[in-house]
Amino acid sequence: MKLLLAEDDAILSDALTAQLQGAGYEVEHAPNGAVADYLLHKQAFDIAVLDIGLPMLDGLAVLQHVRQTQPALPVLLLTARDALDDRVAGLQAGADDYVTKPFDLPELLARLQALLRRTQPALAPLTPPSRQLVLDAERRCALLCGEALELSGREWELLQLLLQQRGKVVTKERIFQAWASEGGEPGSGNTIEVYIHRLRRKLEGGGLVIRTVRGLGYLLEEEEGL
Repeated sequence: MKLLLAEDDAILSDALTAQLQGAGYEVEHAPNGAVADYLLHKQAFDIAVLDIGLPMLDGLAVLQHVRQTQPALPVLLLTARDALDDRVAGLQAGADDYVTKPFDLPELLARLQALLRRTQPALAPLTPPSRQLVLDAERRCALLCGEALELSGREWELLQLLLQQRGKVVTKERIFQAWASEGGEPGSGNTIEVYIHRLRRKLEGGGLVIRTVRGLGYLLEEEEGL
């Protein structure tokens, strides 16, 4: 899951980034509200954590801006303000939840996981059961129809992204971002086509197809007639 952390306290942001990464999140840090606002409009995130007291543009203003274009993005507010009016203002601005500083990391992680469960629909089971595609994120492996798929690092990232967004178009830009987050070169449009072709072959007979949506990207869906 790709997470935006907007926090101006350098010590806190460094500690949170390390611990969130350890919990499996891909973290992009914004040191002020202006940067957070820019990143939220230029990149795709699964969830955002915004400190209310950000410099240049406060967290509530960032939240109000992002709600105009991404009404479904899960947003959790961090605040040192304990007054009821501040908490209510955050929720009325569109926040899904908030955590008051100081907080314990396990509570923050639990709230993030709860937000993701509520705001992202669970993947529907693939039918029939023998055709299930199962991904094990911890071991970075996949099973199709009970058989292990041999996947390269890029194939794994691509398949995981397509499955997370199943039924939705995934743009080439989003694929480049996923690959770049793993420390490799992003490649070119032709590179993506090569990996899409490889995945299509590996998914044959499993009830899933990767369709090309011209000018937009790719989407993973169940094969018609199954």
